Formats: sequence, C-alpha cells, structure tokens
Amino acid sequence: MNWQPEVDELHRREDLAKLMGGEERVAKHRAQGKLTVRERIELLLDLGTFHETGALAGKATYEEGKMIDFVPANFVLGTGRIDGRKVVVGGDDFTVRGGAADGSVRGKQEYAERMAHDLKIPIIRLVDGTGGGGSVKFLSNEGYTYVPVNPAWDLVVANLGCIPVVAACLGSVAGLGAARVVTAHFSVMAENNSQIMVAGPPVVRYGTGEILSKEELGGVQVHRASGVVDNVVESEQEAFQQIKTFLSYLPSNVWHSPPVAVSNDDSQRREEKLLSVIPRNRRRPYKIRELLPMIFDRESLFEMGRFFGAGTVTMLARLEGHPVGVIAPDPFIRGGGLTDKGADKLERFVDLCQTFHLPIVNLVDQPGMDIGLNAEKRGTIRRGARAIAAIYQATVPVIEIILRRVFGVGGAGMINGHALHLRYAWPSGDWGSLPLEGGVQAAYRRELEASSNPEALLKEIMDSMEPIRSPLRTAEAFGIEEIIDPRETRPLLCEWVRDAYALLPQQLGPYQHAMRP
Repeated sequence: MNWQPEVDELHRREDLAKLMGGEERVAKHRAQGKLTVRERIELLLDLGTFHETGALAGKATYEEGKMIDFVPANFVLGTGRIDGRKVVVGGDDFTVRGGAADGSVRGKQEYAERMAHDLKIPIIRLVDGTGGGGSVKFLSNEGYTYVPVNPAWDLVVANLGCIPVVAACLGSVAGLGAARVVTAHFSVMAENNSQIMVAGPPVVRYGTGEILSKEELGGVQVHRASGVVDNVVESEQEAFQQIKTFLSYLPSNVWHSPPVAVSNDDSQRREEKLLSVIPRNRRRPYKIRELLPMIFDRESLFEMGRFFGAGTVTMLARLEGHPVGVIAPDPFIRGGGLTDKGADKLERFVDLCQTFHLPIVNLVDQPGMDIGLNAEKRGTIRRGARAIAAIYQATVPVIEIILRRVFGVGGAGMINGHALHLRYAWPSGDWGSLPLEGGVQAAYRRELEASSNPEALLKEIMDSMEPIRSPLRTAEAFGIEEIIDPRETRPLLCEWVRDAYALLPQQLGPYQHAMRP
C-alpha cells in the first residue's frame, strides 16, 4: 500500500483552492472589469514560474472526519520570476470575504514578508481589500476584542531597507490594505476599479459626517496628485508592466549592484537640439521631457510621481545601460522651484537611489524654494531643508548638470557643496544668492524710490550688471569647474557613469538611513 490516496486528496484540495470564492463570486468580480488574483499573478510573472506556498490554508468543514467544504484563505502567495529574476508575490483574493482577514490570511501575509526578507529577493504586493483584522463581526464571533497590531510590520519596515518592495492598488483598499500599498518603494494604482483610503465611506460618514462614494473618497482623481501612490495607470495590465519596468533598474537586494543592461545607444551621441533647447529669454520655460531623451539612453526613462510636487521631476533612466536616478525641473510648474510637495518627493527619491546604490544625475534649473504666504503656511523651508539633508547624507555618486538657474538655499542644496564638485554648467547658467531682477529691486530700493524715473534707473542698473552675471566670469574665479557645450552632455555622463559603477562595490549593503514610505 502506498500514499496515493493522500496525494489524490492533496491535489483535490489544491483544485478547490483554485476555485477561490466560487463560480458566482468569481463571475461577479470579473463583471466589474477586474482580474482574479490568480490571473494577476499569471500575467505578472514569467510564464510557468509561479510556485505557490500555502494553497491548503483556509477553512474546511468536516462531517464524520471527511472534508465536505473548503474556503481557501483569501491571500495567495509564492515565488516566481520576472525577466528571469526570482521574486515573492502575494495577492489578496477579493472573491473571498472581500480581501479582509480570513482563515490563515494573516499568517500567509507574514510568511510572504518573511520569505522575501530572508531570501533577500524583491516582493510584490497585489492589494485588493483591507487585508487587516476583518470586520467588527469578529467581536460577536469570537466573544472578545483585541488591541490592534499591524501584522509583520517589523518585516514590512525592515524590507524597505534591504529589498525592492512594490505594491499595486487593484481594488477598494482601506485601512491596513492602504498602508500595505504605500509602504513600498514604488506603488501604482489602476483607474476605474481602484480606490485607496484610510477608512471606507461608512466609517467616514460616522466619523466626519461626509457622505462620499468610494470613488469620491479615494479614487484616482483624489490620488493622482496626492503622493499616496507613485503612478496611476489605465489598466491592471499596464500596472504589471510598470512593476516589471521599475524592478529592471534595481538589484535584487542592497548587497548587489544595479543590473547593467545592453545598450545599443551611442555613448558619443551629440544632439544638435541641445544647443537651443534653453531659451535665451530667462523668463521663458522649456519642456524638460523633450530634453531628457537627448541625454539618456533612448526609451530608458521611467518617471515616478509626475503629478505630485510636479515642479520637481524624478525618473529612473540608463546611461550606456547603467541604471541611474534622475532629478530635473519642470519650469512650467511654478518655475521648477522647490515646493513643499516637491521637497517631500525629492527626499524620498534620493533615499530610494541611496538604498539601492543608484548614481544620481541632477539636472539643475532651480530658482529656489517656493515663496509667499501659502508656501510659509505649508512649512516649505523645513521640508526643503529635509530634502537638502537627504542630498548631503547620500553617499552614492552624484553629478550636477546646471542647465540654467541656481539661486538661494534651494539651488545651493542641489549638490553637497562641501564634497567633490562633479558638475558641469551650460552657457545658459545663471546663479547667485537671489535672481538679479528681484535682487536689484531689494538692494537699490531707496535709490529707485528717490528717482524721478525709477524705470530708467532700474534699466541702467540691470544693463550694467548684465555682463557680470555671465557664467564665464564665474569660471574665471573657478566658481564653476567647467562650462560645456550642451551637446557634450551625454558623452560626459556616459564616461562618468562608468567611474560611478566602478566605485559601487565599496558601498554595497544597507544604508544607515533606511528608507521610509
């Protein structure tokens, strides 16, 4: 006699688990335009690579010692591969109790985090529910309540400092589920069927009196620019593609260097348009997203958080196939100045690059921190100072390309001014403690007020100072190390990135300032 009967029972239970919440609930889920958790995992991972862990966990009903019904835990986890690299993936099954705690879900979530942590491989969370302690029906079912604790949160936090963590909001996500989405290095949200909120409409109505739908409370129109998630996409399929793209820039853990891809782009490429991309009129903006492909490897730019702190642009990119972080201005948004939200975004991005040893290319056109009453009310100076501290604390190689303006505290903080200055300026460079136009108004206020023709006097003063503001004058005093032909930017950066990657083996391992959400 062998163990075939037990093996047959094992496979029967595995087949039952794959039925998820049952035919009716699965059909209802799909009718909303949503994929099931197993379909999501299949689309995300390389074909045929998913190895499930814990498929037998759930709630079984027995009669006379024989199982007659089985409801699987509403969390599916396992390992698989993305572009050949091993990852952990865990996803909520909304067809079983709407993704709330059920059966062994808590233990499975904790196991997923532990597996990723101890194997030192990336983790992807596919979040579609609360994923927390379930509803208040727990009280009547169990006969007691409990002091809340976030399950495995020590591992959730620890993972931010050692492995890539990615999360996708793929449904109505609240409470601990929302926290699982945002406690990641990259988070993405699919339109139409996704909402993310601290608490759902019934709790909000009781607590605040606000009567809102889930979409009004936490839909994409709320979070496209809130900073809660990094990116918003049109479909779940696009979300999975962004996850794959994001991971392609990062190592599997902080003990490895970022993976270098094969590049067919010429490292000596010199784009003629770079010579005219910055307007001679200093008050005119330009389109930064048209400039960037002229410098970095073609089709290698991946933007994060475009609509949050939009005056500060953060992207991942490649130079000769080497992954780098990119910081740049968007002069169309408040002149590209450092706002409170832009500072938060900058700080988090620098910490991401530092955590995973990504050299940083900082393209600077910084008029300074945002000013005015509203900026003061939002605590811009403190948040800006935090971003500058992140830049100064970073030990990854950083290079600065000054495109145009460098003014004030914000401009000064774009590079560690007390370390080796690896920076180049374009001939369009314009810098100082204050923009000349505003500075003259302040410095010569009495003379201008006393003048019978203040406009003519202002023009005379400005004309006399125009030659002095030339970056060539600064270079004469070695106040700027090099001024370059803009067309030389890509070749210089490609040479720099080789040197930067040669230094990385000395810096591998955890960063002392572990990243926070």
